[in-house]
Amino acid sequence: MSYNSYQNYQQGGRIHKQPYHQRESGLNFLQNLDHQLASQDKKQAFRRTVDHGNNMARWFIEKSLGINTRHQQPIGVVRPESSYLIDLLPSLAYSSSFNLDRRNNKNNMGALDLDTKLVHLSSNKVKHSINTVKWTPEGRRLLVASHSGEFTLWNGMTFNFETIMQAHESPILTMQYSNNDEWLLSGDQNGTVKYWQPNFNNVNNITAHSNGVRDIAFSPNDSKFLTCGDDSMLKIWNFSNGQEERTLTGHNWEVKSADWHPDLGLIVSGSKDNLVKLWDPRASQCIATLHGFKHTVNTTRFQPCGTKRLLASVSRDRSCRVFDLTTMKDMLVIRDSETDLSCCAWHPHHASMLTTAAFNGSINHYLLNSYIADSNESIPKKVNTNITNETGSVEAVHRIPYAHERAIHALEFHPMGHLLCSAGSDKTARFWSRARPNDPMAWKDAVYTDDKVGAWYYTLNNNVNAVMEDV
Repeated sequence: MSYNSYQNYQQGGRIHKQPYHQRESGLNFLQNLDHQLASQDKKQAFRRTVDHGNNMARWFIEKSLGINTRHQQPIGVVRPESSYLIDLLPSLAYSSSFNLDRRNNKNNMGALDLDTKLVHLSSNKVKHSINTVKWTPEGRRLLVASHSGEFTLWNGMTFNFETIMQAHESPILTMQYSNNDEWLLSGDQNGTVKYWQPNFNNVNNITAHSNGVRDIAFSPNDSKFLTCGDDSMLKIWNFSNGQEERTLTGHNWEVKSADWHPDLGLIVSGSKDNLVKLWDPRASQCIATLHGFKHTVNTTRFQPCGTKRLLASVSRDRSCRVFDLTTMKDMLVIRDSETDLSCCAWHPHHASMLTTAAFNGSINHYLLNSYIADSNESIPKKVNTNITNETGSVEAVHRIPYAHERAIHALEFHPMGHLLCSAGSDKTARFWSRARPNDPMAWKDAVYTDDKVGAWYYTLNNNVNAVMEDV
């Protein structure tokens, strides 16, 4: 029966006009019914989820039962078949601190935790370049800071949008959570640093530099924090009252990156003047200068786990240098990229895993313990064409050649280590995870083939357990 404004119907031989409210309710019912029938015909999109609860629970159960307490899961238990997914343990189970059977596993447990699979691409409706990203301390959300001065929160498991807010008046260049996870600092292009509580309540603003704030780092006890900026200076601030305590001067150009050692009283900075400097924060003086780079130093980061005695730096001269703080020499020089390097990140649990990103949108993963130092005379020497200046090199254990369409500005590992987020000039944040056993699309994604047809990122394969026959 169709409903018009004055549709009549016949009942018992008499013609009646249907009341107006009944006609409207009937029309709404039919419209809702048609909408439901139409929605059933559409294929429901499968929401991508990376659930770390299952393998974490399995690991705890095995430990409580006395399984894999001293001798870790040996290499080869997880095989290239989808049913072996249940045996894939969390990243923490493979870390060096729990790997007490390193002799049998050949020190290569990090090979099981390479984040090689693109699981989701997130972008705002109004797109802006992304300069920095941070996982919230509990790992449930990803905080993205864009060139428009906005904070965007994305769910860390289902990757769906949660909220957006205007945080700064100018582009946000850096963010950093405190070590006790109670505070967040953000710096913008105007030189302003803002204090944020975990609920994003802004409690304090300070003018730290006359130009943009490029990096922020907290001291080990969170009583002080460090900022560096385009005015070629580093400044140490008292966190409680926001007062400047010391100014570190010595760079001749913009300071692009800075970091505070998690244990030692040591600060590192990298600048546009091609120099990497080590500072004593108590004496406000430079204690060492590294002259190895030939171009702008973009990122310098201390090793967060293991011995914590390594320092990684990347530069626009297409090289990454790993500096050993115990010998005060370059342990490793990686010249493995086709273009200038933009940033790097250490894995939070694997002391030997280092990830670099480049201006052409590529991501490279390295396992540093695959390099054998020449100082060990009992090991035969291997000729390597990448060796330069009497310092060894190592090749990438995995490459993602087309991870982004443009330069990558930020790399951030999940606190648990099972996810990696990258973001950059293509105005998107992308999530990477470990590939499942026997993933049929492992090497057929557009990030490896560069075959981006239409909305290619909406056609990511979710049913990775379905075996695809090679044509």
